[in-house]
Amino acid sequence: MTTWPPDPAKLMRPVYRSLASSIAGAIDSGKLQPGERLPTHRELAYQLGISVQTVSRAYEELIRTDLVVGEVGRGTYVKDPASDHRAPPFQRIDGSERVIDCSMLTPVRGALHDTALTSALREMSRETPPADWFSFRPRHAYQSHMQPALRWLKLCGLAPHPEQVLPVNGATVAMNVAVMTAATSGDLVVTEDMGHHTLKTLARIYGLRLTGLACDEQGILPDALDHAARHHGARVLYVMPSGNSPRTLSMGAKRRTDIVALARKYDLQIIENDAWGPLEPDRPPPLAALAPERVFHVSGVSKCLMPALRFGWLVVPQPHVTAAFSQHMVTDWMANPLSADIVSRWIADGTALKLLNWQRDMLARRNALVRRHLGGLGVWSNPHGMHVWLPLPGHWDETSFVSSARQHGVAVAPGHAFETGVTRSPHRGVRICLGGPNDAELAEALRLVAWLAQNRPGPEFLTF
Repeated sequence: MTTWPPDPAKLMRPVYRSLASSIAGAIDSGKLQPGERLPTHRELAYQLGISVQTVSRAYEELIRTDLVVGEVGRGTYVKDPASDHRAPPFQRIDGSERVIDCSMLTPVRGALHDTALTSALREMSRETPPADWFSFRPRHAYQSHMQPALRWLKLCGLAPHPEQVLPVNGATVAMNVAVMTAATSGDLVVTEDMGHHTLKTLARIYGLRLTGLACDEQGILPDALDHAARHHGARVLYVMPSGNSPRTLSMGAKRRTDIVALARKYDLQIIENDAWGPLEPDRPPPLAALAPERVFHVSGVSKCLMPALRFGWLVVPQPHVTAAFSQHMVTDWMANPLSADIVSRWIADGTALKLLNWQRDMLARRNALVRRHLGGLGVWSNPHGMHVWLPLPGHWDETSFVSSARQHGVAVAPGHAFETGVTRSPHRGVRICLGGPNDAELAEALRLVAWLAQNRPGPEFLTF
């Protein structure tokens, strides 16, 4: 480390932030390589003439932003984001510091949710038959929930046969079951070049090959899918077509028709992640409505109604119903009846639609805030989206931008956390989630992000 550590005379107050920024810069420039061991707290404190506590705080900042990792008994090491498949895009925030969390994808929450949940639990304590709580038979437990499920799926643009609808503990479980059913070990799964952050790990666990395909503003390019199927034998397409991909890509009606035509031509199975459900109104029909014989449709309510309700549905193509239900039974057995009953009640009595419309209104307001503060920076968004994508100007890289934002009290997600290929995506940027903060906090966070994006990294950021 001949050009590092930094010159003590250039450290500014607060020193721990300045030191953390210097280390982040050394990582970004390649002066500190992935896997390289940093000096111990005491060693670095002695070299720089500062306190051990100051070094500890700087290292803690870097750990929180996933730039380094501390290993008990071994020391502190530079992380390799490209090879760390387990690292989530969201940051660890423990409540000991004031950080506006725009890294975690969550819906807006209000008093309406508290009232709805309290009311539902009170009614359930009086009315729910004991058999619903004590049944270990999935089909029996969910018979009364099927009609509400079909009503919700109709809002999503689907009209499946009841036998195709599998209740699950949220979209993540649905995604897992769909992958296990649609693909076998060694198959090539193709997806957006920046897609779902857990898909890479899931593919590795099941011995699948995963490739990210080139995209435009509407998602996967048909030519890229055709090439992957024709020349590389792709078997499964995993796609997020309704604005919920990291870069908020939304497929138009013709693009969806083109993708389905290619899937039929090459006999591809499609997994359609529609976890936001009907949050975005007036969208084109889902892929599952266009090709029900080959599309696994994933939906849930935790994003558009309430995070605690880890509940959703997997609509399974008729030829795969038996296999998918068997896969679910051996991995998750059955969905939580308590969540299923709450969701079913809310759909039946109109509460779900009320919460959905409220969420749409709140997200429309927050996207208006984004346009006000980030409108001139090329931000990608949807009118009712839960997050936006900010492309970074050339003078910023993702790691240093995320680190600088965190040091100023705002947590955002780096683009590389969503890369699905083996090479770096050309789309450098950060995902900014809109649901967690209140309106005032979000406005403050967006002002900070805008200011950072329009300036160059350096010590001056410590005085914002």
